[in-house]
Amino acid sequence: MKQYTVTGMSCAACSARVEQAVSKVDGVTSCSVSLLTNSMGVEGSATDAQIVEAVEQAGYGASPKGTATESENDKANNSLEQLKAAQDALVDRETPKLVNRLIASLIFLVVLMYFSMGHMMWGWPLPEFFNGNHVAMGLLQLLLTVAVMVINQKFFISGFKGLIHGAPNMDTLVALGSAASFGYSVYALFAMTAAQVNGDMDAVMSYMHEFYFESAAMILALITVGKMLEAHSKGKTTDALKSLMQLAPKTATVVRDGVEQEISVDAVKKGDIFVVRPGENIPVDGEIIDGTTAVNESALTGESIPVDKQPKDAVSAATVNQSGFIKCRATRVGEDTTLSQIIQMVSDAAATKAPIAKIADRVSGVFVPAVITIAIITIIAWLIAGETVGFALARGISVLVISCPCALGLATPVAIMVGNGKGAKSGILFKTAASLEATGRTQIVALDKTGTITSGEPKVTDIVPDETFFEETGNHAGALLAIAASVEAKSEHPLAKAIMERAKTDEIAVAEVTDFSAVVGNGLTAILAGKMIKAGNLAFVSKFVKVSDDMRTKAVEFSKEGKTPLFFAADDRLCGIIAVADTIKEDSPEAVRQLKNMGIRVVMLTGDNEQTANAIGKQAGVDEVIAGVLPDGKEAVIRKLKKQGRVAMVGDGINDAPALTRADMGIAIGAGSDVAIDAADVVLMKSRLIDVPAAVRLSRATLTNIHENLFWAFFYNVIGIPLAAGLWYPLLGWKLNPMFGAAAMSLSSFCVVTNALRLNLCRVYDPKHDRKAKPDRKDKADKPNESEEKSMTKTMNIEGMMCGHCEARVKKALEALDAVSEAVVSHESGTAVVTLSSDISDEKLKETVEAEDYKVTSIQ
Repeated sequence: MKQYTVTGMSCAACSARVEQAVSKVDGVTSCSVSLLTNSMGVEGSATDAQIVEAVEQAGYGASPKGTATESENDKANNSLEQLKAAQDALVDRETPKLVNRLIASLIFLVVLMYFSMGHMMWGWPLPEFFNGNHVAMGLLQLLLTVAVMVINQKFFISGFKGLIHGAPNMDTLVALGSAASFGYSVYALFAMTAAQVNGDMDAVMSYMHEFYFESAAMILALITVGKMLEAHSKGKTTDALKSLMQLAPKTATVVRDGVEQEISVDAVKKGDIFVVRPGENIPVDGEIIDGTTAVNESALTGESIPVDKQPKDAVSAATVNQSGFIKCRATRVGEDTTLSQIIQMVSDAAATKAPIAKIADRVSGVFVPAVITIAIITIIAWLIAGETVGFALARGISVLVISCPCALGLATPVAIMVGNGKGAKSGILFKTAASLEATGRTQIVALDKTGTITSGEPKVTDIVPDETFFEETGNHAGALLAIAASVEAKSEHPLAKAIMERAKTDEIAVAEVTDFSAVVGNGLTAILAGKMIKAGNLAFVSKFVKVSDDMRTKAVEFSKEGKTPLFFAADDRLCGIIAVADTIKEDSPEAVRQLKNMGIRVVMLTGDNEQTANAIGKQAGVDEVIAGVLPDGKEAVIRKLKKQGRVAMVGDGINDAPALTRADMGIAIGAGSDVAIDAADVVLMKSRLIDVPAAVRLSRATLTNIHENLFWAFFYNVIGIPLAAGLWYPLLGWKLNPMFGAAAMSLSSFCVVTNALRLNLCRVYDPKHDRKAKPDRKDKADKPNESEEKSMTKTMNIEGMMCGHCEARVKKALEALDAVSEAVVSHESGTAVVTLSSDISDEKLKETVEAEDYKVTSIQ
């Protein structure tokens, strides 16, 4: 998406006009204009020159942000300058200008109000020269009003420019209202001079009451007050983005030719070695090559607890090194750093539009012409009704100055900007305004198991020593772990890694073994302290030692819980069992519970067998488990789920990318692969599942805020315009002074922006006020369609599989059968889940597997 800065816009009608003009350019596929940030995002093949020309022909100005054709090196080298430019673009320069305009206007307005209303209504004294000299008083009011109009000439320039281009805006309404008041007052002043010449003092006095100079000036001053409050509040909505930009480090200490040098951060290149001392900010993304430390990553993730780092761990720009001295290698620089990507995501979201904004856009496009038409009809109607020109004109002017298209135009973007900023502070990144709106409408959340619900790394969960082997008193569990770690030390299997990690945590000494051998598909053997150690599954170890019924029962229980039992034996005696499993994250059950309390159905997808999957699903508390799903099958499952409601897919791996893209909303865990993050609509930087309900909660709060803003904008105009037109005057005697209309218009936009700022108070992790979402037309059932979801499957329990190679052999053999459409094999759980396209006997399935030298114990 190409980004442009647009100048000259004053209201929603302006943004609608620019969007319409650019959308007509050949090669433009989509265009989104943000009144809030005065920016425009354009997709398509149109050139910058074509885009800028279209905007200028519409009566506004435009310039590209950055250069789309820069090389990668240029982008890296110019990142700091681009960041400074982006920061500069967010500086609130409008509020100081408006304050100066308002102060100057008030100086003249106070004098004007003293002469017009003070003297005429309350009899305040005047200099002797003005006593009885009504023409002089009129001339003074004219001069003071002209001064205020010159000070606020921007309203007239912008308003009449829009009118000339056929695109009237809010400034047009203000300019017409003020000009009409001034023009009629000038007419009354000339008429007064004629009456003075003719000696008709009664007519002179009557014309004094026809002056609307104070209205013409007061309208401009009050609208300026509103614009000033609006500009100040709009500046607050970009605070989150500005604070992110301020985090960017300016310098880095790199090591070149063995010497430390402090250079500008935009001069750091990929592969450079840089050092960071305690208390310093990390300048670019990198990998630690020397040293250990604790890093405060709250700037990026919102998590205040420092994260321990050691060699080979990744570090990110703008995070703070809190303790040790570290040396790192730069992996991402310039625009590629995590911080830069976060800033880009927040900026892009601000430049896009939520679908709900289209309602206000359609109204804004015709709003100003409609208001001008209503004002003209109002004047004509009152003249026909027999009222004076002054009365009719006052009603028409009131209509012009009370109507507010800005409230409509700001209702959605201010809420999106504040909501997106709130999410960024919490480590929840919405890539577009549409994703922020749509997340709260989610009805089904599909969770990938590995790395999302679970940690993704096997861990030791249980250590069960055989007490008959460890006869001496002491730490039997530690002794078993020492044997296991010693024999597994030379293995590269993931389960071996889990045992080694546990030994390291428990500070268990690892002894040297000899004659180490990996028995493919079975287990390991090695000699430790003169004893032959055997490690592996039950089928392998039971060939050499007797396994008691009690130990066999424990192994079955572990399997039912989704754990993999590993047996260890020394010579001819069993040492014990160590159970290993991919454990669920601490926050997963609570996250699932919160989602269910929101009325969202939670589904877990996994390639594991049903037994393991159901065990994990039960611990997490999900509504449904879909097991045996191959990576390329997740997308098909999401397609089926979408028939039942709006689906959000949460995943972290490369194989999740198709499903993330297929889902109505793709949510990527931040620690996952770049491919998954690129395919997602929402990125959770903390890699915590609890951020999923937090994202839904924030989206719902933002959507509610948008509805409140739109209601206020429509309600204000629906009530205000008829009142200003004098609709209630014949019945209730109500009529609105143009000055009060201008005051109301000034406050309407301010109220919308202030309401949006309330989103900063949203507690995204507080589930107290959660409520179940109302079903909509896309709902088809609370439960899945069983006829669609059911499939003919059989689960085979197989002994002898020990690694991925074993899985591949069994899978290939089974899928070679005509009746088998898919086989999901797991050596960890010792199962093969077979999906059948037609009937086949259990005996045939058994023969096929045992022909590959594995043993089938049962088929369910």
